[in-house]
Parts: sequence; structure tokens; C-alpha cells
Amino acid sequence: MQSKIKTHDGIVGAVILTGIVLGMKVNAQWLYLPAIISVLMISSAFTGFCPVYFVLNKLMPDPAK
Repeated sequence: MQSKIKTHDGIVGAVILTGIVLGMKVNAQWLYLPAIISVLMISSAFTGFCPVYFVLNKLMPDPAK
């Protein structure tokens, strides 16, 4: 489980950082990407659904299940 948390944090952090850098260097419309990721993170706190964890659970199933 610890590796899924680290993988999730790495993926989300990389997407947010990429969106910010592209927003600064290429076009300001790239800033919508980190905004959408932030909304998904906030909504997942209430709903319990996170698309990144959904994919990670498919790719890295828990051995205890």
C-alpha cells in the first residue's frame, strides 16, 4: 500500500508541475490542467473516488485480496 501512495503522489505531483511549467512557458491555458487535478483531489476527499488510485488498483492489485 505504501508504494501505491508514493506512486500516486508522484504522478499527481508531476502532472501539476508539468501543467504549471507549460502554463508559464507555452500558453496560459495549460493552467487548466493543474486546476482540474486540484478539483479532482478535493472531490475525492468527499467521494472516495480517485481516478489515479482506480488505475493503480488495476495495475498493482493488493496481494492480501
